[in-house]
Amino acid sequence: MPVARLDGSPAVLKVQWPDRESEHEANALAAWGGNGAVRLIDYDAERRALLIERCEPGTPLSAENPNLAMEILIGLLPRLWIPAPAAIPSLSDEVTRWFQSLPRRWQRAGRPIERRLVDAALESMHSLVSTQGEQVLVHQDLHADNVLRAKREPWLAIDPKPLSGEREFAVAPIVRGGELGHSRQALLGRLDRVCSALSLDRERARGWTIAQAVAWAPFGKDDPSSSRQIEAVRWLLAP
Repeated sequence: MPVARLDGSPAVLKVQWPDRESEHEANALAAWGGNGAVRLIDYDAERRALLIERCEPGTPLSAENPNLAMEILIGLLPRLWIPAPAAIPSLSDEVTRWFQSLPRRWQRAGRPIERRLVDAALESMHSLVSTQGEQVLVHQDLHADNVLRAKREPWLAIDPKPLSGEREFAVAPIVRGGELGHSRQALLGRLDRVCSALSLDRERARGWTIAQAVAWAPFGKDDPSSSRQIEAVRWLLAP
């Protein structure tokens, strides 16, 4: 919700749903200190309430030309890759949860997608998690709707759902998200472009995208974004 501070300056009050993914958002925003992300002004841990910088006008990056949006994301990612605070959970621990819960969720939901997609996600998790590169603070939901136009900087990231993990994992939301075009050509173009520009391992980024897209899919719910994510996985697995 938009609010005004006592001095009249604009801010945003964000009261979180108390889930695991958002638990350390305040820690991540504090670590970035406004460098490429919104500034944390204050935090009430008991109420899970954050007072944060308001982005004005707040237009999402998804409203921009996709080519320009990709340039902005490519410029933003390295600024966010700083050493993670000790409190930030690890990608390794998150993958352990995914690996254990994904088959059960798929079964309970009535096997809504092909088993081969679940198996591909599990295989990616298994092969990638123990061979990670340098660990950095990762914004695991950095798609074009989570970057907003602002005044202090032209563009600022919001809603990090932070983890400590390797850089290639951070590519997943950019690739799987359809905000900058939902087609096989657009998806593979994003994967190729960000990996080339930032000297990332394309196959690891591809594998992490498959893993996260299936792990985050809300099986059994009528969610267009979930359908797009699953279609993205099929495209990534196609020969």
